[in-house]
Amino acid sequence: MLGIKRLGLLAALVLVGVAPAAAAQAAAQPSTQDTQYLQAVHQVNLFEITAGDLAQQKGQDQGVKDLGAMLKTDHTQLDQTVQQTASQLGVELPNEPSADQQAVIDKLNNASGAEFDRLWVTSELAGHVQAIQATQTEISQGSEQSVVQLAQTALPTLQAHYDELVQLANKLGIPVPQTSASGTPSPGGTGTESPAPGGTGTESPAPGGGTEPPAPGGGTTETPAPGVS
Repeated sequence: MLGIKRLGLLAALVLVGVAPAAAAQAAAQPSTQDTQYLQAVHQVNLFEITAGDLAQQKGQDQGVKDLGAMLKTDHTQLDQTVQQTASQLGVELPNEPSADQQAVIDKLNNASGAEFDRLWVTSELAGHVQAIQATQTEISQGSEQSVVQLAQTALPTLQAHYDELVQLANKLGIPVPQTSASGTPSPGGTGTESPAPGGTGTESPAPGGGTEPPAPGGGTTETPAPGVS
């Protein structure tokens, strides 16, 4: 009898231990901001990897080819961290770029020569403005430390990409989005919170989203970023 009672007590202790663990797991669920940022930046990476391939294959200017290769490498590495973090937090990631991003990829596929270079640089500039804004929003508003740290790590890389794109645009005579006094890409003056990369419609505009590459910060005026290519 004593052995049975001890087993019963042990089972009770196990159950008592499980309940707080389950509660802790539920409490650890990432916020909407963190979840949407992971999903959006993953779509940015998918877009950038594809766009980087296209730049290497179709770019007329060697600078476009070289920068495309760099973007593909950096965004592939970044996405490994994104996927790891999402897996640890139980966040499901999209398996393809957004509809807006895909529209830009389709246009790039149909362009050639100097037209391709212009479209590629223009969409990359707009996309990186939005990606930087979304990342800054995550740093200031995110609540899950691992996602905030990911954004803090990603920001200097995204800014370096933008700076390289500005130099390439100047070389090719392509208009560059306005930047703030601090050098950070600024939105196009909508007065709303930063749009996120990688989404569609009212959720989060894609980098270079829409049928024409958008102006920096251009996108929806409803949803903050993300809540990215």
